[in-house]
Amino acid sequence: MSCLGVLFALNKWQVDALRAVPRPGLPDTIAATIEEDFFDRHREDLCQLDKSWDAMHRALTGGALRFGGSRPLSGVILGGEVLYGNRTGEEDYIAVLKHPDKVRKTLEAMEKLTEEALRKRYFAIPAEDYGYPLSAEDFKYTYNYFRSSLPFWRWAAARGRYVLFTADQ
Repeated sequence: MSCLGVLFALNKWQVDALRAVPRPGLPDTIAATIEEDFFDRHREDLCQLDKSWDAMHRALTGGALRFGGSRPLSGVILGGEVLYGNRTGEEDYIAVLKHPDKVRKTLEAMEKLTEEALRKRYFAIPAEDYGYPLSAEDFKYTYNYFRSSLPFWRWAAARGRYVLFTADQ
């Protein structure tokens, strides 16, 4: 399931525009509007996670790669309002939206998580479910993306933005 993941900080009118798009057309709309605009230049409201999002989500949520979750750390990747990706026929793309209140709570939980705590969570991922060897190198890769995403989360939380996670599969 692991392909390139990206976080976008969106304002209310961008979210309203996405919600107005019929679900089957959502991936194309995101690619044609949000991704095109955001990738034009370096921005604080964009955070690329590469393939680290898979291990990051599993480590933060007890090992499973599932949508949802009630704990603040589940909001980093697949927790939130699923706009696309959780229905039959939607295996090609994931889009999950986090409300500004959840963005703040997620950031608070992320900032409390130490490298050692994340390491323990990472190595507790069931290897048979992950599909990639658990290793010190993969952990460091995941941890580096986790830490480098914090400025993005701070920026989004300070401005009351929504956060959209996407992964093109």
